Amino acid sequence: MKDISKIRQQYNKGQLGSNDLKVNPFDQFKSWLNEAVQSQCLEPTAMTLSTVSADGRPSSRIVLLKEVNDSSFNFFTNYNSQKGLNMNSNAYVALNFFWPELERQVRIEGRVEKLSASESDSYFKSRPRESQLGAWASSQSEIVHDDEELEVLYKTVEKKFEGQNVIRPSYWGGYAVHPTAIEFWQGRANRMHDRFSYKKCDESWLITRLAP
Repeated sequence: MKDISKIRQQYNKGQLGSNDLKVNPFDQFKSWLNEAVQSQCLEPTAMTLSTVSADGRPSSRIVLLKEVNDSSFNFFTNYNSQKGLNMNSNAYVALNFFWPELERQVRIEGRVEKLSASESDSYFKSRPRESQLGAWASSQSEIVHDDEELEVLYKTVEKKFEGQNVIRPSYWGGYAVHPTAIEFWQGRANRMHDRFSYKKCDESWLITRLAP
């Protein structure tokens, strides 16, 4: 195996100064996300979601951002999955976006809550039928014996909804992460990265620069 301690990457694709920042972090995020999409970054909406269980054990996984508005970052999943159970017992979560093509990342900390049933229904209806069926077929995070078991479950659900619309399972839906802190990170040469933190203060945001 290659000595990974020797791996080095010099960051030199951009910089972030205080004059470049927007007053509202959601506007700043939307601008960066749009650049990630326009630059054809691989999976620009992919984000690491970190949760903590009731007994204090953290876990992380990649999920896809499905909406960002002026108050939250929204995604969808199985309520009974490990992350769903964690969020049910501890509503504080963290998100991380990493766009290596632009040498940027965004760190988000906040509190999560379920979206309304109508919001979850609306998004579920927009999904491909195969994904809708998959939500019914998969008991996410539960143990399965082999892929044949999953195939049987999928075929069973496919037959159940044959010739009719697939409704949203009651155990599947959306979450909104309402941030209390958002950090924008731009890679710079010699590890002198640009970092700016937005902290929620009542109805406004306090912006500070952080040492790399």
